[in-house]
Parts: sequence; C-alpha cells; structure tokens
Amino acid sequence: MEFSAQMIAGLVQGTVVGNPETMVSDFAKIEEGRPGCISFLANEKYENYIYTTESSIVLVNDSFEPKSEVKATLIKVANAREAVAQLISLYASMKPKPKGIDSSAFIDPSAQIGENVYIGPFVAIGPKAVIGDGCILHPHVTIGANVRIGKNTEMYAGSVVYHDCKVGERCILHAGCVIGADGFGFEPTEDGYKKIPQIGIAVLEDDVEIGANSCVDRAMLGETITRKGTKLDNLVQIGHNCEIGTHTVMSAQVGVAGSTKVGQWCMLGGQVGVAGHATIADKTMVGAQSGIPNNVKKPGQELMGTPAIE
Repeated sequence: MEFSAQMIAGLVQGTVVGNPETMVSDFAKIEEGRPGCISFLANEKYENYIYTTESSIVLVNDSFEPKSEVKATLIKVANAREAVAQLISLYASMKPKPKGIDSSAFIDPSAQIGENVYIGPFVAIGPKAVIGDGCILHPHVTIGANVRIGKNTEMYAGSVVYHDCKVGERCILHAGCVIGADGFGFEPTEDGYKKIPQIGIAVLEDDVEIGANSCVDRAMLGETITRKGTKLDNLVQIGHNCEIGTHTVMSAQVGVAGSTKVGQWCMLGGQVGVAGHATIADKTMVGAQSGIPNNVKKPGQELMGTPAIE
C-alpha cells in the first residue's frame, strides 16, 4: 500500500515541509534510502545523511533545521523515533496473519484451542492445555500439560512452555526460549549434589516479550513472576522464584540469580549479573557488565561496575 506525506502526517500528528502528495510504500534507514521509502532522523550523528538520502520522506524532530538543501519531503513531529515506531507497528498490523492447524501438529484431545489460531507443523500441545483466541504457534513449539496461553500470544519456532506454567495475553516468545524449566536447585551431600524438586511454576503477565534462547525458570515453590510489559533480550537467564517488575527491560546475557526481586521500570545493560535474594529498587539503571551483589535500596540510581556503584 502507498501512503502520502499528508496521510502520514495525520497519523503521527506531524507537519509536512515539502510536497504533501509525496508517496511512499516502504521503510529504509536514512543512509540506505531509496525512492518510495520513508526514513527518520532522530540522532544528530546521522544528520549528514539527510542531505544525500534518496528516501522520499524523512521524519524529523520539530527542532530540526536543515543547514543546506534537503531533497526529501520532511514531516516534523514531536519525537521522530516514536513516530516511526508507530508507523512500523501500523505497517506490521496490516500484514495478514496465518490461521489454521497443520496436519502434523499433535494436540492432546483434552486441550482447549481458541478461535482464529495458527498451529504450525510439528507443534505439540499437552493434556488440558488452554490456547487462547488468536494465538500463533510456529513450527516445533512445545506446550506442556495444564499450560495456559493468553489471547493473541505468538510463540516462534522451538519455544517451549513447561507444564503448569502461565503465559498472558499479547506476549511474544522468540525462537528457542524456555519458560518453566527447573530452577538451579541442588543440595550438597557427601555423595554429591542432590536435586531439589522444583514444584512451582513460571508466570508471564500480559505484554511480556522474551528473546531467543532466553530462560525463565520455574519456582522451587510458588511462582517465578515476570510482570506486565517486561521485555527480555536474547540469552537472558531469570532464576527460580524471581520477581521481575512491570516494564523492566534487560539486554542480552543478563543473569538474575534465584529469589531476587527487580523493581518496575528498571534497565539492565548487557551481561549484568545480579546475585540471589537481592531486592532492586524501581527505575534502577545498570550499565553493561556490571555486578550487583546485594540490595539496591534507593530508586532511580544509575549504577556501573563490579560491585556496581552510583
């Protein structure tokens, strides 16, 4: 589909500078712009590209003033990054979603399958599992017994939800992630390490996204909880009995040891390690490769280093 600059400006509450009838049908990075594409400029480090880009339309912040001629039609908005995210979300929502159940999928007769779902090749769904309306399960997804998957959740190839665990609505589980594997619970004895059965569950609330090959372990007792709106990158490990607060984000290779509580709106950079049984205050921001050995009591701190300090 094609959209004019004027139509796009209406969608993002922007102002057109140039030809309002300029048409686009695709997106491109500003440095790789092509005719018929829309790009955006949100970081001044990339400003030089706006004078040479071949993109037909560029979203810019209201404060942007060109230093020389710009060939593209500009749309000025309050926040160019937010505006392009809004447009990409709209573009993605217009793509048709798969539906139907592949003949090679195994669905236990006692499972409950909602309406308008897609269940791809070699998906396995265990006894008494419940799959909500509008869910998309890509090939080789495995759903254990008594699992609950909320409406409009999408699980990519090879992702697994172990028995009894719960996944909320509109969640995204990327390829190879595992929800509800056993927590790392062992008791040292004279004969070696004795496994402590992990009989709790893992719970993902609504609008949670889990990256590829990330793991959220089930609790020893009770629940490991990932609260609403949390986003985990690839290769993230959440230990047993942890609680991750709402709208917290963690970059790749973060590891959170068992029974730790991370607050709301926290941001953990790549390879951050958090010790077990710690409590992290709301809105804590932690730089990459930092180590947190104990509690962070004061909200809103920016921490870095090992041990992490303000």
